[in-house]
Amino acid sequence: MEPSQPTDAYDYDLPAGRIAQVPVEPRDSARLLVALDPAGAVDHRHVSDLPELLGPGDLLVVNETRVNPARLHLEKDTGGQVEVLLLEPVRGGCWQALVRPSRRVPVGTVLHAGGRPALEAGPVFDSGDGRRLVTILDQDAVDGAGEVALPPYVHEALADPERYQTVYARSPGSVAAPTAGLHLTPELLARCQAAGAGLARVDLAVGLGTFRPITSDRVEDHRMHSERYSVSAETLDRCRDARRVVAVGTTTVRALESAAATGRPTGQTDLFIRPGFPFRVVDVLLTNFHLPRSSLLVMLAAFCGARWRELYDRALEQGYRFLSFGDAMLVARSPDAGP
Repeated sequence: MEPSQPTDAYDYDLPAGRIAQVPVEPRDSARLLVALDPAGAVDHRHVSDLPELLGPGDLLVVNETRVNPARLHLEKDTGGQVEVLLLEPVRGGCWQALVRPSRRVPVGTVLHAGGRPALEAGPVFDSGDGRRLVTILDQDAVDGAGEVALPPYVHEALADPERYQTVYARSPGSVAAPTAGLHLTPELLARCQAAGAGLARVDLAVGLGTFRPITSDRVEDHRMHSERYSVSAETLDRCRDARRVVAVGTTTVRALESAAATGRPTGQTDLFIRPGFPFRVVDVLLTNFHLPRSSLLVMLAAFCGARWRELYDRALEQGYRFLSFGDAMLVARSPDAGP
């Protein structure tokens, strides 16, 4: 890894009006900033143009995780309102969760959904971020009360909750969506394959930590959140044989590079990809525009180098929409970021 870096090196001015509140329709009509030219040329396209940018030997890799309806609005026996966000299963019927207001929910409190006992609040989980343990008492009641939790910077409700799922989502487990994949459609994927590109899948359960900015003064002092991942032997073999591995989203990068770095195809990863990281698998990244001072922006800087700031400046100048429901970029790995 590179020497110590101040976190404010990954700060930039993001006007509130540039944060997309709703996704564009159709999905693949989002704008695409293309930065594949090693000489530095940038092109302005649309995601629908992706098949023209791929060809034989390329392998498009997607994260097939599905977002859980994890946000619950529940009641105490007294009628007090409590919000619970289910984060990760621990063992049968027991979950790590965020409970608000936590101080008013003692251990043993039963929380109700539609008049039915749904959850029992447990103790604080030893994670340092305020998580509680909760026990599910009635899975049907929980399922009936659950809704998808949108990112904290999105203030408008979705008309169709499925718009916060990728079209290929099939493995429940995430709190947040792998948002670069929200731009893809079945027809677009078919056109990419018709152009000669292959398609492979990984599974990484996107955690709440993906929204959290780095609060430490130095990047290397950031405590990275842990996420469950799974990469099949077939996907790893196809990556080794590919001309270019094109990862759809930072979560796909994290899954592939975790498997390659550890030699373990499944497990928990707290890999923090920052400048100096030796990328072993991914050659091209399709990704949205990320929050200032976020671990995702640091990953982008590790992938394409200091050029990230020029690309973000161009995107802001050209009116691109940022964050989860915003536009995207397709960027090649810097020659200096290899193993």
